[in-house]
Amino acid sequence: MLGLRPRKTIISVLLLTGLISVYLYFDDAIPSPPFGTFDTSNGQLTRNITFSQPPYHAGVPQKYYNTANSTRRASAAIVVLCQNHHIPSILASMALFEEKFNVKYGYPYVFLNDVEFTDEFKANITAATHSRVEFGLVPREHWVQPSWIDEERAAKARKKLAAGHVLYGDSVSCIGTCVASNLGSSSAIPYYSSTNGIGGKSTSLYPFSLTHWNRIEPDVKFFCDIDFDPFLFMEGEDKKYAFTISMPENRKTVRTLWPIVKEFIANNPSLLADDNSLDMLTATTKGGAYWNMCHFWSNFEIADLDLWRSDEYLKFFNFLDSKGGFYYERWGDAPVHTFGAAMFVRKDQIHFFNEIGYWHIPYTHCPSGAAHSRGRCTCEEKDSMDRHGWSCLRHYDALFNASQSP
Repeated sequence: MLGLRPRKTIISVLLLTGLISVYLYFDDAIPSPPFGTFDTSNGQLTRNITFSQPPYHAGVPQKYYNTANSTRRASAAIVVLCQNHHIPSILASMALFEEKFNVKYGYPYVFLNDVEFTDEFKANITAATHSRVEFGLVPREHWVQPSWIDEERAAKARKKLAAGHVLYGDSVSCIGTCVASNLGSSSAIPYYSSTNGIGGKSTSLYPFSLTHWNRIEPDVKFFCDIDFDPFLFMEGEDKKYAFTISMPENRKTVRTLWPIVKEFIANNPSLLADDNSLDMLTATTKGGAYWNMCHFWSNFEIADLDLWRSDEYLKFFNFLDSKGGFYYERWGDAPVHTFGAAMFVRKDQIHFFNEIGYWHIPYTHCPSGAAHSRGRCTCEEKDSMDRHGWSCLRHYDALFNASQSP
């Protein structure tokens, strides 16, 4: 009997080790509640996290990596607003995007234009990917300047912006793109922002249902292998909006935007999310709060479309649109998306993807630290705009440093 005890001990240790391994495997494989624990009495998430650093510092969890062979995918698409003459530039963007990510994951593309895409455009695009591709036509009445806008005033504004060397300041079609990108305004809401939202049954633009979108543009570059699924990360970690570059907006294009946003906030304080991100965008002096001009650069963004479909965002956007600033000042989709995300979701639901190396003229985000080597990035960390004093990433970081969530 004494000789059996060591054997029994060894067997017990092995069984215990096996049980621990199984537990750890499933604990990593099954997404856990983000930033808190579930109250089993009511099924609600109780958030009790103390942030000592921005969540992105921990990196994307391992469970989202190397999932290309899995059949699980998010209801997401790559959305591109472009025109027929963009064939070379969008093909260049797609080539890198496919190489670094989508050839492995196969997410569909949706291309949008204010005129019909040509057969040449469609042939080139479909030859560039094995993924499903849809081509959508934005009706003219949902794109062009609405009739209630004072064209004489708008023309003067465009001329002034052009004289001030503001990029696309005199471009009516660019303004239409900015409006359409917001999924709102009187020229876009009827088409994009119906009850069911993008991908809903009420629109013929998307023949499949979408929960997330990833915007890309012509003439952009991707520097790193993306070996994880950012859409599943967004779903699993309860993220609503993600960015790679944050910087100050051109003040000339948004002269009245902040006063109008303040007016909306004053009239609708109950619509703001608890623990929102407005502190990233604002500072206070004796004269009151002011906007520091920071915004997320939306030419590459990943978003939960329920944010843009929400009653809060649509009310906000309708309010902005009624002021005419898209046409009189060239408000862009980037600052409007930024304010929408900052006001209507929690700060921990906005994510900075350090892992995604990206360039849009003239700025680069190059991953830092271990993410650079893991992604086999071809950019140099020293070139990343995050290292410049005028990058707004430090304001995002400040939201989390030693802060307490309710």
